[in-house]
Amino acid sequence: MLDGALGLSGRWERLEPRPRAGRMLRQVLHAGLRTSFHALGRFVAGHAVFFASAPVLLSILLGASFSRYRVEGDVESLLAPKHSLAKIEGNLVESLFPVNRSKHALYSDLQTPGRYGRVIITARRGSVLDPVHLETILQLHRRIYQMQVTAPATTVGSTSFNYSFSYLCLPDDKNVCIVDDIIRAMEEIQSARTSNQSVPILQYPITQLVDGRQAYIGHQLGGVQGWGPGGAVRGHGTGAKGEGVRSAKAVQLTYYLQSRSGLMDRVAGRWENAFCSELSLFGALHPKLGLYPSTSSSLRTDFQFSSVLARRPLLASLGVCGVLAILCCSMRDCVRSKPWLGMLALLSVALSGLTAAGILNLTGATYNSTYLGIPFVMLGHGLFGSFEMLSSWRRTREDQHVKERVASVFEDVMLRFSGSTMIHLMTLGLAASPLTNMEAVRLFCRSAALAITISYVYMLSFYSSCLVFTGYLETRYRHGCFCRRVPKPDRLDSKPAWYRCLMYTRYQDETQSTNPPHGVGHTHVPNPNLTHMETQTVNSSGVRGHVANSIQTQSPPNTHSTTTVTDPHPQDSHLLLGCVRHCYGDWITNTYVKPFVVLLYLVYISFGLMGFLQVTQGSDPSALVAMDTATVLYTHTQQRYFSSYSPVIGFYIYESAPYWNDSVQRDLLEYAKGFQRISWLEAYLNYLSDRNQSTSQPRENFTRTLRHSFLREPQFAHFADDIIFAERGQGEEPDVAASRIFLVAKTTENKREEMSVLLDTLRRLSLTSRVRFLIFNPSFVYLDRYATAISSPLRHSLLAVLFLLGLSSLVVVEPLVSLWLGLTLLSVQFGVLGFMTLWGVEMDCVSVLCLISALGHSADCSGPLLCGFTSGRGESRTRWVRLSLERHGIPSLQTFVCYSAALVPVCSVRSNLTRTLFRCLILTAGCSALHTLAFLPTLLTFLPPSKSRDHRPGREGQRQEVECVEMNDSTRVVDQITTV
Repeated sequence: MLDGALGLSGRWERLEPRPRAGRMLRQVLHAGLRTSFHALGRFVAGHAVFFASAPVLLSILLGASFSRYRVEGDVESLLAPKHSLAKIEGNLVESLFPVNRSKHALYSDLQTPGRYGRVIITARRGSVLDPVHLETILQLHRRIYQMQVTAPATTVGSTSFNYSFSYLCLPDDKNVCIVDDIIRAMEEIQSARTSNQSVPILQYPITQLVDGRQAYIGHQLGGVQGWGPGGAVRGHGTGAKGEGVRSAKAVQLTYYLQSRSGLMDRVAGRWENAFCSELSLFGALHPKLGLYPSTSSSLRTDFQFSSVLARRPLLASLGVCGVLAILCCSMRDCVRSKPWLGMLALLSVALSGLTAAGILNLTGATYNSTYLGIPFVMLGHGLFGSFEMLSSWRRTREDQHVKERVASVFEDVMLRFSGSTMIHLMTLGLAASPLTNMEAVRLFCRSAALAITISYVYMLSFYSSCLVFTGYLETRYRHGCFCRRVPKPDRLDSKPAWYRCLMYTRYQDETQSTNPPHGVGHTHVPNPNLTHMETQTVNSSGVRGHVANSIQTQSPPNTHSTTTVTDPHPQDSHLLLGCVRHCYGDWITNTYVKPFVVLLYLVYISFGLMGFLQVTQGSDPSALVAMDTATVLYTHTQQRYFSSYSPVIGFYIYESAPYWNDSVQRDLLEYAKGFQRISWLEAYLNYLSDRNQSTSQPRENFTRTLRHSFLREPQFAHFADDIIFAERGQGEEPDVAASRIFLVAKTTENKREEMSVLLDTLRRLSLTSRVRFLIFNPSFVYLDRYATAISSPLRHSLLAVLFLLGLSSLVVVEPLVSLWLGLTLLSVQFGVLGFMTLWGVEMDCVSVLCLISALGHSADCSGPLLCGFTSGRGESRTRWVRLSLERHGIPSLQTFVCYSAALVPVCSVRSNLTRTLFRCLILTAGCSALHTLAFLPTLLTFLPPSKSRDHRPGREGQRQEVECVEMNDSTRVVDQITTV
């Protein structure tokens, strides 16, 4: 018999070519990893109580750290690029021209003070310059001046103090609060009307006050209609320099506060709250005016308010997802049904999130509203892992011990699940590195990577222990929901119909009658999910080694018996499994359906390309706050009435320059040409011309006239804030060390895009100019390098994933799996980016976070399907596509259903941030499911990898698998070789 076996071994070796060295290395490593996970599964199953209780206790202990919960207060550091030239320029500007040193005027959209209160007042009918509205606005101004706040006592027994705006404001050189120029102009108009004098003409956008000083009011008066030539009325915002203002729809007032110390900062914060309350009361008393307040803390408060609004929808998402997860884990068979595993999967995700939050609290991390996306990243990853484990459990042999079944599940699932977890950690980890220039993206990815790691550990421990417990319930024939023992069929016959339906199950003796015991007259059905064959030992060591080697040339070796039997009762299987097995699998692989699926993919790519070509930047931070808040209302009102002109741009000459030189003067005037400008140099040159003096003078004369004549004139005294003099030697006139002028550009509706273009143009000009200058506006902090900062994390993560797939293809997985998975990730990413643009989503930090997480989510869904198809041997493409859909497509479909349902309540939150989050995540889930369930099953039926290499010409009828089955009798052990 042994000689016959030896003789047959040579014929067995010719069934398949000898594997190459690279493939053998992959098989060895693959087998070693599967063996390790098999041992880990047995260990977890043997200590199920410990692995179930330890995560719960750890989560409770770390959850107590929420007393250290802190919210991020600096929104600019989150949403603006961390390293940019604009921030450096802003620090230089603040050191040269600090806000607290300005003694005459401040431009509300140029400075970024610590504390301020700002309000836009609109007239619902008429003009804000009408006598009635003008009086009401000045009355509001006086009430704000007289408003007082109480500072709390700093020590026990000390008294509290009341602070008014006159004490908290920034004073000028006469110790009077600095107010907007429009207030002075309105007071002059009211004074003239009261005394029956001619009303002074208010010009736009630069007007001249009674004291002769010119003031820019383009950002203080909005919705202006001007008088054109011949008395014609111009439209809103169309006034030219020097035109008289006929009417105006809005006025903007700003009140600056000091915050020199901690006490003053707290008092100023209280004043801001009182400021908003006062405006709310005043607006209720005067319904003819619309009041839209904004303070220095409005953006921070409204940005974090999204988290408050999303609390109840998140609980609703958890409930809806729990119900659907229970349904997805249920079957007709009440014993083999595992409804509680769906709820326990959500509990595992919740516990891992609580543990991650506790670790962040203990390490001093702060929270922001972008963290709302982390639960959904964990949910998608955790649900797919749990459904994959449950699907693999149902494919194990029911006559095995629970420990062995759990070990088989670990061996089958955990290698793929660990690979997808590695992709998650690679994408999130690289985006959380110092290479990322956007702080919100970096913090989100750091926290999400921690949460994914803990979720993976809890899936190995907590959820696997729950699988062990439910496995023991199944072994003892207890109801999967009520845990009550199910009576046998002979006892159920006397029960009511509803009771028989509720307690329906199949006992093992029924299975034995239709499915003979393994090893006795049993025809083995190959398990397409496994690439290893089951071998048993023979008595002779020499024959054992030769036969084992012969079988290894047929298929890679497996060290454990994980054979799967075909379900003899397909009607008792899961509903989705029956649909895929009998309907969808045949339909999607139908020859007449494939062209339509390919056409659908081409349409998908076309629309993705259409959206990709229209991607826009979302650098406006107000687009990430809750709706119907003060920030959104204020921003919309400002865009409506104050979009005719750009914000005030500071033109800073930060080095000493020969201003007396005629060529330098021409260059500076040329740079400012085309702008509305407030320039000390232009005013000084006009001053010299009016006095019949040459503008090109020696340095000493130029500087002496500037200091002792020009700046001492009342109408030009405010220019002293714009010039910094540097002392020279004793008896010499000082030099102009630095100076600034203010520029305002005419803009259209695309204000931020035009500002970005203007910034780039002036910066290129500064590189070639003889005069060293820079330009700055606080909005430049968000615009500068925003496109690079927002796209670099996504680009780095995508390259890291492709590198990881390429590296793993050398030692762990099949190269074609890495190739197909890389192409799938690119296709999903391309589709999500294109469709979200068509849906109105801009490229901001929230959408980039979703795109980064989309890499891991698509790898979760499509990776197992590709591995199952590529590892198959000896069957047709269509057959392996159907088997892969049965084994791995159903968990993807279950994850898509639960994940999408969990996202639905989020779209009801009145927040721009959550709305962006919902659109990006639902597109991620949809594109991933579309690739896993439609595109890949169709494309794999006619694209590589090929299955024909396992069939030799003329050998179609030869056996392809060999199973060694051990038979025992009363006296000896015999090895019987059965062919399939």
